[in-house]
Amino acid sequence: MILEFFNKAKGSMTAAQICFDNGLNSSAVNRAYYAAFQAAVAALAHKGIRKDRLDHKWVQAEFNANLIRKTKHFPSKFRAYLGDMQAVRNMADYDMEEIGARAASKQLAKAKEMVEAIGKVLEA
Repeated sequence: MILEFFNKAKGSMTAAQICFDNGLNSSAVNRAYYAAFQAAVAALAHKGIRKDRLDHKWVQAEFNANLIRKTKHFPSKFRAYLGDMQAVRNMADYDMEEIGARAASKQLAKAKEMVEAIGKVLEA
């Protein structure tokens, strides 16, 4: 489960960058969120925290409670990342307006930061 979800995260990160490079900002935001989400699932599984049926609220809450607050494996600024990224992803997916390049770039940066940080913990 760890390797599978981290590989999904890396694939989603690659897709996000390809979309962004081609002006597909809403799709880039969608893939960036999922890259961070999938990496968080891998990090939770790495620490033995698993659930058969994943949902966004559970992953966000468990990641924040167990991997940031309790064990401090990740910086406190990550607490807001998944929730904020999901909100922007929801706008990208469900609102009529296209996401701008600046907003998309910020989402990619957050996702990349999370994926890289989680990757380092998984390698350790």
